Amino acid sequence: MPASKSPFDSMRDLIALMPQPSEASREAVRARQAVLTKPLGSLGRLEEIVGFLAAWQGKAQPSIERPLVAVFAANHGIAEKGVSAYPASVTRAMLDNFKTGGGAINQICAVHGLGLRIFDLALDLPTRDITKAPALEEKEAAATFAFGMEAIAGGIDLLCLGEMGIGNTTVAAAIYHALYGGAAADWAGRGTGVDDAGLARKIAAIELAVGQHRDHLSDPLEIMRRLGGREIAAIAGAILAARMERIPVILDGYVVCAAAAILRALDETALDHCLAGHVSAEGAHKKVLQRLGKKPLLDLGLRLGEGSGAALAFGIVKAAMACHTGMATFDEAKVAGKGEG
Repeated sequence: MPASKSPFDSMRDLIALMPQPSEASREAVRARQAVLTKPLGSLGRLEEIVGFLAAWQGKAQPSIERPLVAVFAANHGIAEKGVSAYPASVTRAMLDNFKTGGGAINQICAVHGLGLRIFDLALDLPTRDITKAPALEEKEAAATFAFGMEAIAGGIDLLCLGEMGIGNTTVAAAIYHALYGGAAADWAGRGTGVDDAGLARKIAAIELAVGQHRDHLSDPLEIMRRLGGREIAAIAGAILAARMERIPVILDGYVVCAAAAILRALDETALDHCLAGHVSAEGAHKKVLQRLGKKPLLDLGLRLGEGSGAALAFGIVKAAMACHTGMATFDEAKVAGKGEG
């Protein structure tokens, strides 16, 4: 009899089935760009963004009618090691703040017309301390990944991803250390603003965690479940689900990119439908984006999380779309085009 499949095998099967971009749709965008009332290529990356949207939506005329910011919140056992400037109770308090409209992400979403969903990933049940045990059992990790895949339900057409969780820059740094090597200090930043002593504890915790699980880190999904957290697994699931449904994604900062890095380690094309919203002020995020092959849209010194950088970058995407759809052609405006007298 064939061996029974593990929960992770189904995730690998999906990755093997990922759809590819429609180059015909991208070319249709380029054709329209060529006759709009502007010098060819003069809008730079704005023109590239529209082609990217068309290719992934599979439409010659892309549209954004139901954009969503999804924020995944989780707590981490590693927070007990004093790796953050704030206690784990802050995660719950911030979720309550989001729900009453008091967070920065609420204001940014309101300005840009973005929907917002907040996902509570068992906040009252922190993951295990990764310096002592795997953060999640395989079934837990797979179930959380599947839960994240449901974030795209409801007919959305663009997804911005964010997170909230005290201690999650520590688990993100541990993931990068496991994936990319180097020293723990290369990947550890100050997160919520830890002092020098807190940073030293953070580095020590990352070293200990990666050492604890060293024999199991050749598989990216094992890295995810052993060193990550529920928000990491859920965000990875959301990214993959968006790919399967041809929904473009805007990634937020350091923690969201840790989930993205897991997928890219499984398949180097897994993030082709994703834009990097910004480069954050957190430690090694710039190096991470280089590893992911992503050029950020914004560099504002943000280190907030919450999806704030992705949501702000959506404003650029929205402007790119407006220029493409609203600008007149040379014929419509009765303006002489290139080469015309």
